[in-house]
Amino acid sequence: MRAAYALGGDDSCIADARHHAVAFLDQASDGHHLPVSARARDLTQLVVSELVTNTRKYAPGPVLLELRVTARSVEVIVWDSDPTVPTARAADPSRIGQHGLEIVKAVVEDFEIQREPVGKRITARIALADSPGGAPRGEVAADRDGVAGP
Repeated sequence: MRAAYALGGDDSCIADARHHAVAFLDQASDGHHLPVSARARDLTQLVVSELVTNTRKYAPGPVLLELRVTARSVEVIVWDSDPTVPTARAADPSRIGQHGLEIVKAVVEDFEIQREPVGKRITARIALADSPGGAPRGEVAADRDGVAGP
């Protein structure tokens, strides 16, 4: 399952992107019966918000958001027109702001930046489930025999 969105050029696109992400995960959960944990939903909104905010702040022009889901994860893909590859800054508790990329890298399973013929594409992968057995938080995973375990 996947969806793509062209986001507007003003700061309201950040909230729009978060709303698209929630609706997408709701569809994955309700329509496709994928295990989307509350943590995955929250982290996806956080990652979308941080990546789109950075794009609005540092890259001129349009912003494209793509969301993809598999049985195990959701991918947040943000494209912008600026070819400059962002880097996370060193941790500095006295610095105000500019922690977005640090935060994103800390909460995702995988993070990748690809230069494109025009601009760049940033991909972040977030696990849908919280537990080692793959069940959303608060649910019990079944073992290989189909019997619920502790």
